[in-house]
Amino acid sequence: MGELTERKFSVLAYSMLRRGTAHQTSQAAVEPKLPREDEHPAFQRCVEEIRTYLVASRGKTEEERQQYSESLNRAVLGFEEERVRFVAIINDQLAKRRLNHIVPPNRRYATLAEAVFAEVIGMNVLELLLQDRDGLEEIQVVGTDIFEVRGGRAIPSPHKFQHVKEVERIQQNLVLFNNEVINPRKRWAEVSLKDGSRVTLTGFGFTAEPTMTIRFYTMRYYNLHTLCHPDYETMDETIRTVLLCLLRCYFNMVVIGPTNSGKTNLIKAMIAELPDHERIVTIETRHELMLKRDFPNKNIIEYEVSEDDSVHSGNQAFKLALRQSPKRICHAEIRDDDANVYVRACTRGHEGSVTSVHVNELEDAPEAITDMCMLDGRGMNPERLTKRITEYVTQIGLEMGLVDGKRKLLRIGEYGYENGEVKVRDIVRYDFTSRKWRFPQPFSNRAVMRMMKYDPEQCRVLQTMGLIERC
Repeated sequence: MGELTERKFSVLAYSMLRRGTAHQTSQAAVEPKLPREDEHPAFQRCVEEIRTYLVASRGKTEEERQQYSESLNRAVLGFEEERVRFVAIINDQLAKRRLNHIVPPNRRYATLAEAVFAEVIGMNVLELLLQDRDGLEEIQVVGTDIFEVRGGRAIPSPHKFQHVKEVERIQQNLVLFNNEVINPRKRWAEVSLKDGSRVTLTGFGFTAEPTMTIRFYTMRYYNLHTLCHPDYETMDETIRTVLLCLLRCYFNMVVIGPTNSGKTNLIKAMIAELPDHERIVTIETRHELMLKRDFPNKNIIEYEVSEDDSVHSGNQAFKLALRQSPKRICHAEIRDDDANVYVRACTRGHEGSVTSVHVNELEDAPEAITDMCMLDGRGMNPERLTKRITEYVTQIGLEMGLVDGKRKLLRIGEYGYENGEVKVRDIVRYDFTSRKWRFPQPFSNRAVMRMMKYDPEQCRVLQTMGLIERC
């Protein structure tokens, strides 16, 4: 999170705070029109005093300021612990300033502190959604319409904003204590919290209507056994056995699937199975895996890169990562600028790496990565490059998808390059008719030789399961 000078920050934050108006935190989705400021001058003066105090009390050190900003943003997003904390701060200030006698203009608040809190950083009708955070993965706002994402599905919310101005006021609250703005000159903003929750905002002129996408960090401690549990059913024990063998044998893997299909959960669950001593380097545009937090004993370096900052780009992170003796590299999503570096890493000894790529089918992944590599204008032979990527970068493909609201591992394929074409041997496929996994083809002889090199015991287990013809 960037830091402004104290003076510039105070001016910016104070101007944003002044834009705030009363928001809803009641049990009803539709509330009567709030009174004008001049109708309750004492309350408005009280609110202004508290706003000024909140702007000025960010802390003396950089660490204190970051913690304060993080706490405030979590309060805005409905995290109960932080909301209680800020209501208590406001209540304390009201007592010190002898303002407790003021009556809030709207009777739906139990206390003056709650009314002031709603005036400064309330979330209007979204408060009603935030009361039921269990299973809530995203809140999607388009204009006045609201959608709730639970179990990977977006459904229309029974709640609705009365006017887009209410959405714009919340947008200003969400960028309040970050080095961010959303205004006519910059009609978008992103706010990220340390726990992985993030907010993407757009305004008039960039999108037809103001939008907000609040994606909460809901990832828990996952391993492959967890994903076999009936609550998830992402895979079964047979597939878990297959993945464990693939991990131990250092196959380079690529994961595909639509947004919110469980790609990150699968990658995290696979990393959970790796030995703690193995040096792993992760490269993400936002910290979502949170590996060091959940696996404190693992030998992990986590990079967070910026697409707009060449000094801290994915390309630069790769260059540094390759000098830090990684055993495996986990690249959250391969992109144009760093595709060549990732390909070089996978072909120069960093086996067992994993990345994701946006394609429709597993067959498309090698050529998509080839196209990214070709963008740097080095005049490479595309066919030779595709063959190299197929055989060394995308040795195993994993496809994720949503089935009946649950995230499923739909396909495991082994890549090969034959007669100038990318071929995928289906090892595992999910059957939508029977709702079970099938195992159409065994692993190739090339894959079996690799398994015998790294994990002969597991290789024999797969043979008894019919996934290998002979070891």
